Amino acid sequence: MSDQRSGDDHPHKPKLNPGDQADLETPGAGENVCRECKGTGKLGDKECPICGGTGIVIEEIGGA
Repeated sequence: MSDQRSGDDHPHKPKLNPGDQADLETPGAGENVCRECKGTGKLGDKECPICGGTGIVIEEIGGA
């Protein structure tokens, strides 16, 4: 099973993109649509540098 967000160097450690605030498995974190590319994964004809082309970012959910 291939996971787009998995790093090549460690198959069980998700690769974080510049727009990610936390690892997806972090309590209180979840997926959200990338605000930069609006979920397309592209800016013009190039891969979005914020989400790494996935169209999603991992953000903190809720607050204290």
